[in-house]
Amino acid sequence: MFSSLGSRRRRFFPSRSVLVEHKIDMLKKLKQTALASLKGSGAFKLIHNSQWRRQRLLILAYHGISLDDEHLWNPAQYISKEVFRARLSLIKKSVCTVLPLAAGVRRLSAGDLPERSVVITFDDGTYDFYLRAYPLLREFDYPATLYLTTFYSQFNRPVFDVACSYLLWKGRTRTLGLKSLVGHDVSFDLISEPARTAAFEQISQFSNAQKFSAAEKDELLAMIARKLGVDYDELVSQRVLQLVNPVEVKSLAADGIDVQLHTHRHRTPADRELFLKEIEDNRKSITEMTGKSPSHFCYPSGIWNPTFLPWLSEAGIESATTCEIGLANPQSNPLLLPRLVDVSGLSPIEFEGWLTGISTVLPRRR
Repeated sequence: MFSSLGSRRRRFFPSRSVLVEHKIDMLKKLKQTALASLKGSGAFKLIHNSQWRRQRLLILAYHGISLDDEHLWNPAQYISKEVFRARLSLIKKSVCTVLPLAAGVRRLSAGDLPERSVVITFDDGTYDFYLRAYPLLREFDYPATLYLTTFYSQFNRPVFDVACSYLLWKGRTRTLGLKSLVGHDVSFDLISEPARTAAFEQISQFSNAQKFSAAEKDELLAMIARKLGVDYDELVSQRVLQLVNPVEVKSLAADGIDVQLHTHRHRTPADRELFLKEIEDNRKSITEMTGKSPSHFCYPSGIWNPTFLPWLSEAGIESATTCEIGLANPQSNPLLLPRLVDVSGLSPIEFEGWLTGISTVLPRRR
């Protein structure tokens, strides 16, 4: 989540964008119609109970459950607590077996998965997991893995990149002048997403060029909020876009939440020593908080490179998950396991299609 704006910036071509969105909507409607037809014909039940499905593991990926309006700001990363409850209800109704990550990976390799196997994972470790997701997981008695990036767990303030993007969205009815913030005499009408992206890029480039510390970045966020009329103190007090703190991590781990590796600073350097340091710092921090040494890993922002694989093996990593969509099978590389990233726009019938496995054969946008 944290580097999504930096690593996967969207490009905006207005005339083309309308056509692309129209095609996506058409494809989505066709897919939903096809899934409803398949369910009505009994195909869902057939695939769901098949030996083919029993040989596959669905790893679900979540990022955040909204504390307030985050799912309206970024529906690709956040869902509402109502949607998350509905997902868990559908998992239960579908009589899926929800496994802990380590057990799922081990049994996948051994070829003895139980019927309709599912693993639930959360990336990053935002506070909303503790306040929103964790109680629901306990209500349904489902195990889950929390891939925790630890720097902002220790420096417990809003994460700069995502908080900056969120503030620009919150202030979308305003015009933001950047001269007093970054020294550039330029203004952006934040009503449009391309303008917000451009403003974010200028702010991010400035903070990086100035080599701002985390505390200095936090001061910059407070300045942006003041200029946009957003109550930053209230946002901080609600802990929107903050991570779980060490006390909360310890409590979660003591109650059975599996806390695993996601790098210390939410980045995967291309340099071996720096890459291994990210794992080492992350592992040390998690071990200090939980008393357990983690050995499973999730690529930040889903970005991976083949050169990472021997480094992960060197670091003693047993499994690593991506954001590549699909079901894992016994032939899957344990360091490149696919997941389904659940998003607000995924309809119930589409989600159920993934629980059965039938959605793997349907076309999808790359």
